[in-house]
Amino acid sequence: MSPPITQFEELALSPPLLQTLKEVGYEAPSPIQAACIPPLLAGHDLIGQAQTGTGKTAAFALPLLERLDLTDRQPQVLVLTPTRELAIQVAEAFQSYARHLPDFHVLPIYGGQSMSLQLRHLRRGVHVVVGTPGRIMDHLRRETLTLDGLRSVVLDEADEMLRMGFIEDVDWILEKTPAEKQVALFSATMPEPIRRVAHRHLREPREVKIQTRTATVATVRQRYCQVGVQHKLEALTRVLEVEETDAVLIFVRTKIAATELAERLEARGYPSAALHGDMTQALREKTIEQLRGGGLDIMVATDVAARGLDVQRISHVVNYDIPSDTEAYIHRIGRTGRAGRAGEAILFVAPREMRMLRVIEKATRQPITPMQPPSQAAIAGHRLNRFKQKILDTLAAQELSFFQDVVGQLEREQDIGARDIAAALAYLMQRDRPLQLPEGAEAKPPRPQAADETRDRAEPADRPTRRRERLGESADSTAKPTRPRAVDGTRDRAEPADRSTRQRERPKESTEFEVMRYRLEVGHQHGATPQNIVGAIANEAGIESRYIGRIEIHDDHSTVDLPTGMPEEIFQHLKKVRVRQHPLNISRLGRPGPSGPDRAGRRSVLDKAEAGVKPSRSAKTNPVDREAKTASRRQREIKS
Repeated sequence: MSPPITQFEELALSPPLLQTLKEVGYEAPSPIQAACIPPLLAGHDLIGQAQTGTGKTAAFALPLLERLDLTDRQPQVLVLTPTRELAIQVAEAFQSYARHLPDFHVLPIYGGQSMSLQLRHLRRGVHVVVGTPGRIMDHLRRETLTLDGLRSVVLDEADEMLRMGFIEDVDWILEKTPAEKQVALFSATMPEPIRRVAHRHLREPREVKIQTRTATVATVRQRYCQVGVQHKLEALTRVLEVEETDAVLIFVRTKIAATELAERLEARGYPSAALHGDMTQALREKTIEQLRGGGLDIMVATDVAARGLDVQRISHVVNYDIPSDTEAYIHRIGRTGRAGRAGEAILFVAPREMRMLRVIEKATRQPITPMQPPSQAAIAGHRLNRFKQKILDTLAAQELSFFQDVVGQLEREQDIGARDIAAALAYLMQRDRPLQLPEGAEAKPPRPQAADETRDRAEPADRPTRRRERLGESADSTAKPTRPRAVDGTRDRAEPADRSTRQRERPKESTEFEVMRYRLEVGHQHGATPQNIVGAIANEAGIESRYIGRIEIHDDHSTVDLPTGMPEEIFQHLKKVRVRQHPLNISRLGRPGPSGPDRAGRRSVLDKAEAGVKPSRSAKTNPVDREAKTASRRQREIKS
C-alpha cells in the first residue's frame, strides 16, 4: 500500500499550477484530491463518490488543466453541471487555478444568459466549456458547439442531475462526444440510473469513495450573518464591538486579504495582526505567542497559516470569507471551543453564497442560526454598560482623594454642582467612543479611519475630492460642482456640510444610456439616506454606483433613476430588499430620458443608431445587463 499523499508537490503537477495552489492558500490535498488527481493525470476514467464541499472541483480541474494543449483553441474539456450557479462556480475555479497558464480560456454556458455572448466566445475559441445540459444541447443542435477535439468529460453532481430529470439529456450529450475520451463522474450517491450511465460510457473506471468527516465541536455555537461584500467590514466591527470576546480568530481566503483586513481593523481602533504562509517561522511563532499570552486579541489568518493553531483563549472564530469546502469550515471553527470550553463561530455570507451555507449545514448536520449585525442601539447600550463598569472599577481600585479635591475646588470657585462636573468629565472621556449614536449613523471608530477606508462604503459622500480623482478628474478641476438641494428642491442652506441629499456626480462614461425612474417605498420617515439606497441597489442588484442616477427622498417614498433593461428576476428581488428594516417595494414610474446633466441635448442610443452614429462603449452595453446580472447570478464573463 502506497503512503498517503500529504503535499501537492507529490502529485506531479506543473510549477504554474503549484504556484497557484500556494497563492490561493492550499497547503495539502484533501482526501478526494489525493485520490483522484493521480488517475485523472494518467488518463483513466473515474467514478468519484463524495459529498459536495469536499474539494472535488480541484480534484478534476487540476489534472485536466495539466493535460490541456493551450495552443489548440477548441473545447478540450466539457463539464456538465445541474445548475447555472454550479456552472459559474466551476468555471471560476478553472479560471482561478489557471491564472498562470498563458492564454487559457474557459466559458460557462447556461440558460438565461445571452446566446449571442456565448456564440461570440465560442467563435473566439475556448479550452474548457462548463454548462448545464439544456443549453449544451441547444448549442449542439445549432452546431455552434463542436466537440471534435474533446479529450475529457466531467459529470459533476450526477445524482442532482438525475433528481432534476437531466440524466437522459446527459446520455444524449455523451453520445455526441468522441469515442476516445476520458470521462469522470462525481456523485454523492450512486443510484442505479447513474450506474447504468457509468457502465455505458466509462471504460474500466477507477473508483474513489470518500467518507466525509462531519463532526463539529458540540461546545461551539454556530451563527451566520447575511451581509454584502462591501458591508462586511462594518458588520465585523459591530460584532467586535458588542460580542464579549477574549481572543478572536478571523479567517480570510488569501494572504493579501489577511494583511489588508488586519490593517483596516487597526485603522478602526482594533489592534490586529495577520497570520499567513509568507511569514517567517520566527515571526509566526512570535505572533501566536502574543495571541496566547494576551498581548494580542485579534488575529486575521488564512487556512494554511492556522493549521495546527492551538490557543485556548480563542473565544470567537469569524469566517470573514466563506470557506471553499466543508473540511475547511470544520477545521476553522475547531480553533475555538477547545478543552470543553464554550466557543462562538460566526460566518459572513453574501446572498450569492447561501448555497454553500446549506452545503455546510448538510455536511456538518448541525444548524447554523441566522443573526443580524448589531444595531446602533445595541452598540450604544454595550458602550454605556462598559463605561459604567469602568467607573465602578476605578472607584474600587484607585486612590481618588487628589481628584476629589480638584472637583471640590471647581464646585467652590465656579459654583457648579458635582453632578455637572461629573457629566462634563464623562463627556470628555467618551468623545473618541461616543455613548450616543444618532439613528442611521455608523458607529464611530475609536480613532480616525485610514485614508483608504472610504473605499469600503458604497458612496463616500464626504470625500468629493477623492471621488473626482476616482472618476478621472483632477482635484483642482474647474468643472462646476452640483449645487446641493434639499428634498423639496430648495437650496440646502440649513446644513451645508451635509451632502446626503446632493445629486451625486457621475463619470462621463455613464452619461449615454437610457434610464428608467423607479419608486422606492422608503423615505425620510424611515430614516433612508442616499447612501442606504445606493448600497442596497449596488449590493443586491450588482449595479455599480456610477450607474445609479438621481435620487430624490420624500417623506414616505423615494425615487431613483436606473438603467433600462433590468431583468425581471432582479426587479422582483429588489422588491424584498430592505433599507432601514423596510422593504424597497420597488415599482416603475416611467422613463425620464437619457441620463446625465445634459440629457436634453443628448440623443438616445436608438436615435444614434438610426442616424448612423456609432455609439460609445457605454452605450452599446446596457449597464444592468453587464452589472446586475453579474452579481445576482454570478453570471460574470470569465476572463478571456
